[in-house]
Order: sequence, then C-alpha cells, then structure tokens
Amino acid sequence: MNTNNFYKKPLATCVSAIIAMSFSNQVMAQDSEKAEVDEVITVKGIRGSLIRSMDLKRDTFGVMDAISAEEMGKFPDTNLAESLQRITGVTISRSNGEGSEITVRGFGPHFNLVTLNGRQMPGTGFTRSFNFENLSSEGVSTLEVMKTARAETPTGGLGATVNIVTPKPLQSPGQKVSVMGKLINDTSNVAGDDFTPEFAALYSNTFMDNTFGVAATVSYHRRDFQQQTANIQGWHANVELPSEPNGEVIDHRPTDSEGNPVAAYTDKDGNAVAGHFFPKDMNYSYSDVQRERINGQVTLQYAPTEDLTITTDFTGTLATTGVETTGWGIWNNFGGNINAYELDENGTAVFADIAGDDGSFTMSRNTTEVDSRSIGLNLDWQLNSDIHVELDMHDSISKIDNGKDKGIKSNGQVILGSDKLEKKIYDYRTGEIPHYEILWNNGTNELAANEIDSNFGQFTHTPGESKVQQVQLDTTWANPEYSALAKIKGGVSYTKQTLSGSNAWSGLLGKPGFNPSFANIFPSSIFTKQDTSGFLDEFAGGGSALSPNYFYTYDFDQVLAIKQAYLTADVVGESDAFMLGISEDAPQDLVEETTSALYLQSEWYFDVMDFPVQINAGMRYEKTDVISPSESRIVEDVVWSTSSEWITNFAGDGEFQRVTNEGGYDVFLPMLDLKVDLTDDVVGRFSVGKSMTRPELGFLLGGESYTGSPKLGTRTGSRGNTNLKPYQSTNIDLSVEYYYEEASYMSLGLFAKKVADWIDTTTVAVTLDGVHDVYQGERYNEAVSQIEANGEQATDSAIHAQLIANGYGNDADAIEADPSSDPLLVWSVTSPENVEKREVYGAEIAIQHMFGESGFGTAFNATIVDGDVTYDPSILDTQTVLPGISDSANFQAFYEKDDLSVKFTYAWRDAYLIGQGQDQGSSEAPPQFAKAFGQWDVSVNYDVDENLTVFFDGVNINNETEQGYGRFEEQFLFARQYGPRYTLGARYSF
Repeated sequence: MNTNNFYKKPLATCVSAIIAMSFSNQVMAQDSEKAEVDEVITVKGIRGSLIRSMDLKRDTFGVMDAISAEEMGKFPDTNLAESLQRITGVTISRSNGEGSEITVRGFGPHFNLVTLNGRQMPGTGFTRSFNFENLSSEGVSTLEVMKTARAETPTGGLGATVNIVTPKPLQSPGQKVSVMGKLINDTSNVAGDDFTPEFAALYSNTFMDNTFGVAATVSYHRRDFQQQTANIQGWHANVELPSEPNGEVIDHRPTDSEGNPVAAYTDKDGNAVAGHFFPKDMNYSYSDVQRERINGQVTLQYAPTEDLTITTDFTGTLATTGVETTGWGIWNNFGGNINAYELDENGTAVFADIAGDDGSFTMSRNTTEVDSRSIGLNLDWQLNSDIHVELDMHDSISKIDNGKDKGIKSNGQVILGSDKLEKKIYDYRTGEIPHYEILWNNGTNELAANEIDSNFGQFTHTPGESKVQQVQLDTTWANPEYSALAKIKGGVSYTKQTLSGSNAWSGLLGKPGFNPSFANIFPSSIFTKQDTSGFLDEFAGGGSALSPNYFYTYDFDQVLAIKQAYLTADVVGESDAFMLGISEDAPQDLVEETTSALYLQSEWYFDVMDFPVQINAGMRYEKTDVISPSESRIVEDVVWSTSSEWITNFAGDGEFQRVTNEGGYDVFLPMLDLKVDLTDDVVGRFSVGKSMTRPELGFLLGGESYTGSPKLGTRTGSRGNTNLKPYQSTNIDLSVEYYYEEASYMSLGLFAKKVADWIDTTTVAVTLDGVHDVYQGERYNEAVSQIEANGEQATDSAIHAQLIANGYGNDADAIEADPSSDPLLVWSVTSPENVEKREVYGAEIAIQHMFGESGFGTAFNATIVDGDVTYDPSILDTQTVLPGISDSANFQAFYEKDDLSVKFTYAWRDAYLIGQGQDQGSSEAPPQFAKAFGQWDVSVNYDVDENLTVFFDGVNINNETEQGYGRFEEQFLFARQYGPRYTLGARYSF
C-alpha cells in the first residue's frame, strides 16, 4: 500500500478517512460517497470484516479500533459486548452468562461513553452504564472504539467512546433484504424450553432515482437457561470472639514474640491491628431465567438536492427478563455464638462452628423490563464546495422496571426454614466451594418437611429512568487551496440528561424470626425434597459431594397464599401482617444535568524531512449545571425485632426530608493527534489530550439514606454531593503500526492516563438525635451477665430471649430502644469527595495475519495495564481504587475459503476488582474480586448458494465458570455455573 499517494492530495486523504469511518459529516460528492460505500458492502466474510476494521484503524486520527459486520445482518459475534472484547484493551463483565458492560484500559462501564451514530445514549435505567446485552447485533454495521480524545466527540468517555454505527439506505442504493432465523440450545436449561427462537429481518431500498431511502430492522430473541450459584453475601472483619469458646481454636496467623497475632492490618484510623474474618452466611441457589428481547430500527432518508440530505430514525428495545430462584443456606452472628474456629495465615475463617440463628429454604421471583427508545433528526447540507453544515438532534430514553411480575408487581422473596438447631458448621478447607452442615434439634443433619417454619417475606420495587435530549450543530470548512491547513471544524451543542429512580421496600413481613412458630400452617405435602446431583458439578466439591446434599422446593404462589391467609394483622399485628404488593410511598431520586459545549478542531497535512505528517488539533469547552431535588426517609427508631433481625422504622405517610442541592463545573479539554507515515507500510502516532467522565449518579444525589436492616456490623448510610467535579484525565498515547500485507498488520501502543479530581468515599461515624441502640445498652449487658451466670452460652438468640423474659419486649416481642439507658446508635455513613490524582498506564499489542490465499488467518491482541489504583487487602477501610483494572488477551483463528468459514475465538481476562462493599459485609466496605476467566467460542458458516447461508455457533464451549472472592481467595464470595450455548440457523439475503 502506498500512502504517499494519499498524502499528495490532502483533501482526498481527509475525505477517504471520513468515508471509511462512515461519519455522517462527510465532505464529498454524492457519487463518490455511493461508490465508496458500495465497495465496502460488497466485501463479505471474516476476511472482509477484518480488512475494513484494519483500514478504519489505519486511516483515522488518534487511536481507534473497530469491528465491522461480515455482511449485511451478520456481526462477528451474537452479542455486541462479546464482539467488543475482541478489540485490544476492551474487556467485558457478564450478566446471565453473556457480555453486558465493557471496561476499556481498566476503566469500567460508567467511564465509557456510548453513542449511536454520534449521539450520546442514556444508560440503562438510573445509571450512566450502557448495557449491550439489550441491543441486537443484526442492525449494526460497525462498532468504533475511540481511545483518544476528540474535540468533536461528546464528553464522558474517559476510558473510551464507543460509537455504534447503523446502516443508512442512501449510502448503499438499491434493494437489499436479509432474513435470519435460528434455534438456541442453552445446555443449562431445566425449567424452560430446550430450544428457543431468534429471528431478524433487514430491509433497505432506495426510490426516486436514489433520492429517497428506507432501512428497517426488526429482531426477536428468546433464551431460557439456568444459573447455578454458591454465594456468601459478605465477610465481617474483627468480629467479637468468645472469651472461652466451647470448642477447639486453631489459629495459623503468625505471632510476635509474646505469642500474639502479628498486627498485619491497618484500620480506618491508621492503627496497626491484627485481623480475623468470618462469613456472614452461606447460600446455594439456582435461578431459572427466561429472557426475551425485541429490537427495531427504522431510518428514512431524503435528498431533495445533491447537497442536502434529511435523515430521521427510530431505534427501540424492549427486553424482558423473568427469574425464579430457589435457594437454601445459613445465617451467622458472632460473639458468643462462636463455638470453635480455624483461621488461616491471613486470619480468614476456613472452618467455623457457630450456634444460634437459622437455616433457610428461600424462593424469589421477579420480572424486569428494559424499555429504550431513541428518535432523531439529521440535516446534512453542503452549502458550497467549501462549507458543510450538519444539524443533529435526538430524544432518547431508557427505562428499567423490576415490578413487571403480573402477580406481585415487584421483586418478591419468601424465606422458610427453622431456628430449631444446635449449631452450624462452615467448612472451606477443601474443594472449590465452601460446605455447611446444620445439626438440628431433631438429632440429625436434615430438617423434616413438617418442621419447616415461616420466617418472613419481603418485596422491593426499584424502577429507574435515564433520558438524554441533545442538539448538535457542526460546521466544516475545507480549504480549497493547496496548503498545510486542510480543514477547520467547529460546533456547539446542548445536552440535557435527566436521571430518576425510586426504591420502595415492604419491610420484613409475616412476623420474622420463627417466634412464635407457624410450622403448622404449611402442609408437608407442599415441600419436595431434592438432591444436589448435577448442581455446581463443574466445581470440586459440587454435585452430589456438596454438603448439605439436599434441599426443599415449593410453589412460590402457594406459599404466598398461605402466608397471606394465616399471617394476618389479627394474628401477628398490623406492622407484621403479610400482604402482597408494596406501597409506592418511596422517596424519589432525581439528578438533572444540562451541558452547553463548543469546540473547534483543525486538520493539517505537510511534510517534515520527507515524512508525511497529519495533525488533528482542537479544543472543547463545556459548562455543566447539576440539580438534585431529593427526598430522604426520616429515621424514627431501630428495634431488635428477632434474634437475627434489626429493623429501621421510618416516618410514614409520605413524610420525607426534602432538599434541593445544586452544583456545577466547567472544563476545558484540549487535544492533539499526530500521525506520521514513517514508511509506506509503517504508521507512527502520538496523541495528547484531556478527557473526562462525570461522577456516578449515586454520588450526586443530594439526600441521605440509611439501611432498613441495620444488623450488627452493617449500620450503614450514605450521602451525596452535587458539587463533585468530574474525573479529568490527561492522556498520552504513543503507538507504531506496521501494515505489511493487504489484511495483515501488527501494532504496539503505550498509554498513560493521569486522572485529576478522583472521586473517593469517606466514612464518618454519625448519630441521629433520638435514635438509640439496644446493643451494649444497660439492659443488653444485664441479659448477657444473667446468661453467663447460669453457665450458658450468650448467643444472640439467648440474649434476645432473656430480654423478653426480663419484660423488655413489646407486643410483637421486639426489643425497642430505651433512651434513658441505651446509647445512641452509631451509623457508618459514606460520602463522596474529590481527592488527589491517580495514574493508570499500560501497553497494547495486536497482530493480525493472513496466510496468503490459503484461507487461514489469525489475530491476537493483549493488554497490560497497571497504576496506583489497585486494592490493598491489608487496609481495613475504603480505598481510592479503580474497579475493573486487569490484563487481558484475545485470540482468534479461522479458515475461510470458497463456501465454508470456521472460526475459533478465545477471550481471557485476569483477576480484577469488581468493587468495594459487599451486600452483608462489614462497614469498612470489603472488596469483591473476580477470578481470571477464559472462554472459547466457535462459529461455522456454509454458503449453500449466493443467497443462502447456514451457520452454527457455540458459546462458552469449554463450560467456563465464574468465581469471586473478598480480600483473599479463601474469602469465598461466589461461584456461578451456566454451561455452553449453541445455535443453529440460516440466513437468506437478496
């Protein structure tokens, strides 16, 4: 390839690059536009897709990678996120066993901006993060990942900006039709259909001498599958240990000269302390999932003159996911409950004998709907040979609602089980999954069906909405003279983003805590005993080897009906009465951002010592105003309702604390891209610039919130801060690319990001006037002394019962705080603040090689990323870290010749930090890590004739599993098993 020829005509170079990238703001004649696009469309298959992606990478300014459709309606992977992970530096997080959100160069989902044809898209519900699993790949022609700053691009992509490009009818004149149908077989499925359908239809045509065009895409997807899970909801650091345990204590922690455990950890006050960690619970579950997705796109284009094109388009998604979960497990409290334990060298309990609390058999059900829509209008006008104007506007919205279950209209859960036990054993000394065993009061390790009792039920409803309204006006001047300056482009834009949501909770219904017992209301016949064969059998210690190796199932609706019939206000009191549904009397969260922006950028072409040089230099200025009218629940008191449950009582009847908080900021973002053709085949790049990402939505909320279930160690709350500044990154990129054959290249890139105004959370101890704590009050300590004086173990169950016996219980046998003798309850409240700078740096390598005309080809890429943002497990406090940072690699090998193509792909991601804070973890916000993950996929296509193609796809054919842990791998958090997924289908195009 001779790039010098392009350099000799600077304007042509600019035009060719823009055409290749399918930018809507092209500056060229209509005939040349159609010719270029026609050439792209006719190249099909894996090789054609890789060539187009390579050309996009080579021709653009800055650092960009892309993935192109193999042909109309055929994207390289069945999921857009799965396709994106093939790009250097991009990794994905998975939901329901498929790719959902992306991390780029270590920066997670909310650090990356997603645009649709250059338009900023809303996140999924009350979030900035875009969920790719809700968008069909059939209506997408190209995915562009811009890793360096661009003045003309909307801000928000500190990690990267991902532009989803859809087909335009006037760019490819004539009639084109493609119809696809396939059957999906998810091997994990148990309750649903073994084979589920997916189909898509694409239509594009032009009329009136190619001045009017219509393009439409519709697709339907359904998948039935099962997720199997082992789970610990949280670990607690330095819990109270018994002074005289009833059983053996084994402690492998290193000791000092006096025989005390070495102070290997640092607490939130900076003190060196020893550490020990215990699991709050241990659960197993399986979820039967039915997922349905409908996507539609319509694009209309009209060119009344050769210089003016009017485009209007609509994109819509309706994704519905129904989940029914069956689970079983144990719940732990500490202190006097602990009989015996074994700690490893890090202080993690790998064995624990714990009395009190309960064992449970749970069921939950919910249906969540995501409804996303975008409508837009674009005017593309070539005023004269030098000036081009483009006006673009759109209104886009994404709603998520987990209350679409027709029966309960919420996310519902019921918990049955029993507290009639002597002790519970937790054991993670062998295997990949922890085991537990319960010694029941019946003298065995199995609970009989007629002993199953009622604990509680609860319902939540958490809808959210994200909306973006945007207007952009761009003007481009192309220099008609032959000079170094080729083009100047400038523009203004106005963006309004509104995000809202609420969180309604029923509280714990049906008299929680097994006291009094209601085992008699459940006929034994409604329970079916199951064994664990085939459950988590990809893990050592799973399947029939699991302990316990049995569990009970029951009909969710039947148990709801029984509870509603028997656990009435007359029986358990009005506040504990079991009823379906949920009050929508919940505080509303709202954040509104308005951003005005202007930018200017220029393109230059010249020689330096006979080296062709191209420069793109620009700047962008933005001013953002933030307003957050918020509603916060008012805490009235906290009661110890049962031995294992603490409840926060909030003021009712819509009584909220209402405040309106305002903030804002402005930013100046310069950028410079330098591209040098070192030889005909070698391209060097240098980019420097600033980019930004706005604060997380939860951080901007102006109000306060406190947990409704303030168990010991988890008395938490949070506050927002509308005055937060955005993350601002100064970026430097240096890369070299060698294009040695038509479809082969190798590249090496180095990058560094220095992020200012990093946002971190601080935790402070807060008390609320009039809110007291039963724990460690005079009455509590009196009960402990009484129990120990009788030579008994002071478990939480025994203390609660003693307080009742001492006459401190109310009518519902709950212990209310006594302001005269109980201390104020201490909450651990987190709030976000802008703190010091952080740095991330790394290297990317990519190789793509075609073996001549043999039909064989391969591609490989790897990313190494590091920085001062990694988590230190020895610090028992929140830390300024970057979740998601990890090394990654991708490999693909294929054969494509004549009518057959076969492709194998492998994606690997190293262990990474998911985030800080565990659902039931202690207040120092312990971490969640994911273990390394590697997945093999396969795709086979055969062209029966020039119109008909049959294909087979296999996803996760190596049956890879997902695993997570806390500070150390011995602090197990989750293990998930899905199984391989296969599809068989056909595509007909004409």
